[in-house]
Amino acid sequence: MKVEADQNLIVYFDGRFMPMRDARVGILTHALHYGTGVFEGLRAYWDETQQQLFAFRANEHYERWIQNCGILRIHVPLSPEELTAITLEILRRNGFRTDVYIRPLAYKSAERVGVSLDDEEAFAITALPFGEYLPADRGVHAGVSSWRRIEDNAIPPRAKICGAYVNSALASADARQSGFDEAILLNEDGHVAEGATCNIFLLRKGKLITPPVTENVLEGITRDSVMKLAASELGIETVERPVDRSELYQCDELFFTGTAVAITPVVRVDHRPVGDSVVGPMTRKLQQLYFDATRGHSPSYRDWLTPVYQAPKHEEQDLILTAAAAAL
Repeated sequence: MKVEADQNLIVYFDGRFMPMRDARVGILTHALHYGTGVFEGLRAYWDETQQQLFAFRANEHYERWIQNCGILRIHVPLSPEELTAITLEILRRNGFRTDVYIRPLAYKSAERVGVSLDDEEAFAITALPFGEYLPADRGVHAGVSSWRRIEDNAIPPRAKICGAYVNSALASADARQSGFDEAILLNEDGHVAEGATCNIFLLRKGKLITPPVTENVLEGITRDSVMKLAASELGIETVERPVDRSELYQCDELFFTGTAVAITPVVRVDHRPVGDSVVGPMTRKLQQLYFDATRGHSPSYRDWLTPVYQAPKHEEQDLILTAAAAAL
């Protein structure tokens, strides 16, 4: 899925709200040449019945983003709560009445030539309407890529470092040119790591299995949500262990998880059927549980959500003012 952004959308850039068309960086910006940026991805989900937009686990996403920025020695001058308040304001100003993808980006902003890092840095937050990234209803056909997942001691995959996504782009492009919907990457040990832009789970002999975070995967918040839903609602604990490639061919069900893909079933791998080559019952149950949790239908998970369309609290307005002052 490719989403073209409306240049009239309001974004947060250079410490203030402005139309996207006015948010520009120079051609010599360090991050543009050397990939020295860290992004985050989070979602807000629209519920038609409640006429409400819900930001999903926003504080947790911003906590992760701030931690990941530290790997590149980028200092984000705001707290997760301040960043969430800015995000809610972006969503309100744009008046979204649909599912939304939110993209924070912190980057080395010096305009010069030279790979060494310095203390010149900036950040921005954008949001745009965003529907289904992969066909989650019918499932996808994935292919194991010849490109290997990058190693933690090269560019840490657990941090969403911009330059690292060349790895994902190469794998994803090859997969699509070969007729697949998405790529699955192995790590250098030959174990399954994840999809090009998403974590992976398999159901085998009644056990839900996913590679551990030490297998060069992103520590996904959707991944964590699925594990909690499976345990609390279905009584199934997730086993985190190394996964062999051939297990993909023998599992009963297989699915991707991530901010963009939500829960997307994989019904074929490398031209081989997964189970009966249809979306499995466990995956369907988890999809429904996740749908209900993200749209405010499940009281047990309302603490994962922040409603957008309500009058901003005084505390939230203060956070936005504090954030604006910190950016000056």
